Amino acid sequence: MASSAISLSLPTFPSSSSTVKAKPSIFSHHRLFIAKNVPSSSLFSSSTKITKQIRTAFKIKCSSASFSNTLPSALLFDCDGVLVDTEKDGHRVSFNDTFNEKELGVTWDVDLYGELLKIGGGKERMTAYFNKTGWPDKAPKSEEERKAFIASLHKRKTELFMALIENRLLPLRPGVAKLIDQALGEGVKVAVCSTSNEKAVSAVVSCLLGPERAEKIQIFAGDVVPRKKPDPAIYTLAANTLGVEPSSCVVVEDSAIGLAAAKAAGMTCIVTKSGYTADEDFLNADAVFDCIGDPPEERFDLAFCGSLLEKQYVS
Repeated sequence: MASSAISLSLPTFPSSSSTVKAKPSIFSHHRLFIAKNVPSSSLFSSSTKITKQIRTAFKIKCSSASFSNTLPSALLFDCDGVLVDTEKDGHRVSFNDTFNEKELGVTWDVDLYGELLKIGGGKERMTAYFNKTGWPDKAPKSEEERKAFIASLHKRKTELFMALIENRLLPLRPGVAKLIDQALGEGVKVAVCSTSNEKAVSAVVSCLLGPERAEKIQIFAGDVVPRKKPDPAIYTLAANTLGVEPSSCVVVEDSAIGLAAAKAAGMTCIVTKSGYTADEDFLNADAVFDCIGDPPEERFDLAFCGSLLEKQYVS
């Protein structure tokens, strides 16, 4: 199979020793907000002055005491990169272990996998990669047989990934459990909406959040919708199933394609950037942080999520 370069916005294969080196982010040590239609330079720390442009829309402070009682009807989380930073040391490793087991002669290094993440869905990711670089010699020739081949690879990859989760080798991101507990405690519906395999997402929720939380969290994942993010289908399905208006939902995402899906569904979206998405364009996000954060490094809470809904009604 060809293995030199691919043109679907993927780079020439980098060396296996490459690592992600995200630029130092101004979001790393400050609670920052990005308002719609406000230049990226109009950022502020919660401990300093609020920019004039943002003040005209509404005032914001990352403290629950400063907000009214408005709360979201539902809090919707992406999984990979939001609940757990799974991509580099979870999914990527599991894909590579699968390729190695099947002796396909394929390795996705850190940089290449970062580019492949622009494609939503693991099966779609493998298909696009092989279509551009050439299919392995062991792959079948017909389109239908190739679909089955990809499905079998993805099934094995999911098994390997679930083993990582079940052995708790990948921790929750800071603040995730806290925010979910706040939402459940206030009667706010909580769901996880992901392009990943449903079994893998369920493993993350049950193993890392625990069975008591898991039984209260609805999961929308994998092939539950025919079109993956950035299509809004999965978020639209979640709102319809939960019986809530999209405009009353707050989504927590980590990527540009996830943000696009949430906004296309008519939802408010907070971005918590992950290792692979630190340099993506989040101009349309309602807020951008490096993580949710646990006290005393908490970046935002449930009351903050509610305050973002209020801004829709303030001129």
